[in-house]
Amino acid sequence: MARVLSIVIPAYNESRTIHLILDKIRNVVLVEAIQMEIIIVNDCSTDNTLDVLDKYRTQHPSFAMNVYSQPVNSGKGAALHKGIQLAKGDYVIIQDADLEYDPTEYNRLLQPILDGFADVVYGSRFIGGRPHRILFFWHTIGNRFLTFLSNMFTNMNLTDMETCYKLFKREIIQSLQLKENRFGFEPEVTAKISRIPHLRIYEVGISYYGRTYLEGKKINWKDGFRAIYCILRYNLIR
Repeated sequence: MARVLSIVIPAYNESRTIHLILDKIRNVVLVEAIQMEIIIVNDCSTDNTLDVLDKYRTQHPSFAMNVYSQPVNSGKGAALHKGIQLAKGDYVIIQDADLEYDPTEYNRLLQPILDGFADVVYGSRFIGGRPHRILFFWHTIGNRFLTFLSNMFTNMNLTDMETCYKLFKREIIQSLQLKENRFGFEPEVTAKISRIPHLRIYEVGISYYGRTYLEGKKINWKDGFRAIYCILRYNLIR
């Protein structure tokens, strides 16, 4: 039986870009004939994201795309919880609905698992020779600080805890009781996987095509403080 990669996409007001990221995903050919399961969780968008998705499904009827709509706007983390719960594949990867991360790199993240070395793979924006858009100095410093603080408690040497691209064996990510509804998902899931005995975690370098706030970036300084709180909460209180 063919193995399956579940791609979980949280979407809130992404009508301008979601069809473009779906085009990129649709053109990806995964190694070892792995199939794809697309799970889009619409977080009660107020724009025409749902209309764009309906149109896309009509235009590409053979594309395996499952859309779930949250009853109320609950945040990115809550959308990820629902998508992870719905996943049926052998592996699960997180994909943002914007164009900051490149789906052609799924195979890079899958390879350490397929080679038998890893159970979880993070895609790092800070290692390797992949393209990176030059953007915000303080945003980069903040990401590195949060990773450093997380590493202090988890005793891991990650370079990019806040990365979107995290790939898990499905049974691992579905075994976690995740609580954070907004952008606290990253430090929470990192803290909780760090406590699983004998879990093998790898990083691979990925590219990053970041967007500005004018282009639709949603995370802000308040989310940075929430991330600090989550690092302390989920590492000190078990």
